[in-house]
Amino acid sequence: MSRRRWFWVAGIAVTLVVAAVLSGFASSSPDGLEWAAEDTGFGHTAEDSAVAGSPLADYAIGGQDGALSGGAAGVIGVVVTLLLAGGLALVVRRRGRDETPVPD
Repeated sequence: MSRRRWFWVAGIAVTLVVAAVLSGFASSSPDGLEWAAEDTGFGHTAEDSAVAGSPLADYAIGGQDGALSGGAAGVIGVVVTLLLAGGLALVVRRRGRDETPVPD
């Protein structure tokens, strides 16, 4: 396996481990925006987003709490992001090859 391929495989593996394992240790406290809204008195005006009922809402699978659910949601997020970014990279790369220079 070439060095470049080994580097990518190792990077993806580390990313998946972080998403699966370390996400269980994430803070359940509100983020900075939620804290500031509560602190300044307009937190009661918050509404759920349009995707609040989606399968991966609140970084958990199906609304389940726990490290396993959060870790699985993290892994799914990493895989989807890699597939989308990889697909986009292939399209852009292929488009660059297909364009032939026009002589002046």
